[in-house]
Amino acid sequence: MVTTVVIGMLCVHLFCFCLMFFLISTRLNGKKMGMEVFAAGNLMLGLAYLLQLFGGTRHEELSSIVNHTLTLCAPVAYLLGAMRFFDRPVAVLRPLLTVAVGYSLAQLLVQWLIGVEARHAMLSAACALLFSGMALIAFHGGRSFARDLRIEMWFFSLLIAGICVLNAVKFAMILDQGLAALDLGSNFQKVFYLYMSFLATVLPPSAVWLVLRRLTDRLHALAAHDPLTRLLNRRGLMDRLAQHFLARQATPAYLLIVDIDHFKRINDVYGHKIGDLVLRHIASVLRSTSRQGDLICRQGGEEFVVIALYTDRDGALQLAERIRQGIEDSNVPGTGLAQPIRCTATIGVAGDLNGEHSLDHCLQQADSALYRGKAAGRNRVEWAEPVREEQGSVSGQCGRQTGSA
Repeated sequence: MVTTVVIGMLCVHLFCFCLMFFLISTRLNGKKMGMEVFAAGNLMLGLAYLLQLFGGTRHEELSSIVNHTLTLCAPVAYLLGAMRFFDRPVAVLRPLLTVAVGYSLAQLLVQWLIGVEARHAMLSAACALLFSGMALIAFHGGRSFARDLRIEMWFFSLLIAGICVLNAVKFAMILDQGLAALDLGSNFQKVFYLYMSFLATVLPPSAVWLVLRRLTDRLHALAAHDPLTRLLNRRGLMDRLAQHFLARQATPAYLLIVDIDHFKRINDVYGHKIGDLVLRHIASVLRSTSRQGDLICRQGGEEFVVIALYTDRDGALQLAERIRQGIEDSNVPGTGLAQPIRCTATIGVAGDLNGEHSLDHCLQQADSALYRGKAAGRNRVEWAEPVREEQGSVSGQCGRQTGSA
C-alpha cells in the first residue's frame, strides 16, 4: 500500500513538472534550452508509472511492454534535453522512436526466447548502464564543458549514480528471486520508489534553477558585450580588468587603441550595412591576431581597444604591428562587391595600465598617440611616450592606396 501511494505521488510530481517545463519552453523564444524535451521525458515516465499502477497484474500484457519502453525512453529524453541545454543541437524525435521501436522488439524477442523474468532483468540492466553513463558524463562535464556549473554537475552525477546502483541491485535480485523481487510490498521496492520520488522532487526544481542561472548569465553577457561585434563593451572591459588586477600575480598591462582609417568614407560610399561588415571583419582580425587572454573591446564607432596582458613594451608593440598588418592584408568578406574592400588602421599604444582606475588616463595617452599617427600619414603604430623618431613609428604608410579606406 505504501509503495502504491508513493508511485501515485510520483506520477503527480512528474505530470506537474511536465506541465511546468512545457510552459517554460513556450516562454523561451529561440533557444528553449531543452525544456520541451525534459517535459517529454517527464510525460513518458509518468505514463510508465500509471501503467504500472493500472495496467493489470499479468506481466505478459502489452501494457507491461509499453511500460518498460517508456521507462527506458524517459532517461534518453533527459539526456537529449541536457545536450540541448548545453548548446549541442541534437535531433529528438528520431532517436526516441529508434529506442522505442528497438527496445520493444528486443523485449518481445527476449520474452519469447528466455521468459518474462529475463525481460524485467533486461530493463534493470539497461537502466543501470544508461544511468551509469549519464553519471559519468555529468561528472566529466563539471570538469570540462560545464565548469561554471561544477558543483551542480557533480551533485547531479551523485544523484544519478544512486539510480544506477538501485537498478543494478534490482537486476541482481531478479536473477536471484525471479518476479518475486518486483513485489511492491517488499522493502526494496519501497526504498526504490521513495528514492525516485525524492529525485522527482529535487531534480525538476534544480533544472528550473539552472535555466534561470543560464538566462541570468546571458543577460550579464549581453550587458557586457557589443551586440554588433560580440566584443566587450566599456562595462565588460572594466569588469574584466577588475578581475585581472585582483589576481596576486597581475602585472601592469598595455593599452592599444585601434582606429579604422577613413571609416566615414566607407559608410558614405558603400552604406552603413557594408560599414557594419567592416566592423565585424575588424573584430574578427583582432580576435585572430591577439593573444589568448588579451582583452578586446569595441570602444565606440570605428574605434577598438585591446588590452595586452602579461607582456612588456616590445611585446605590446609587436602585437600592435601584427594587428595593423593583419587588417591591411585582409579583404572584407561578404560585401558582394566586384572590387574587394580593404582597409587600414592606425594604432596608438600606451603602457602602465595598473588597474581599472587608470584606464581613462591610458586611453588619453593612447588617443594622443593615435592622432599623432593619423597626422603622420595613418596606417601605422605610434607609442604614447615621446621617444626617438625611429622608435615612435613601427610601420610606415601602406604602399598600395587603391581599394583602401
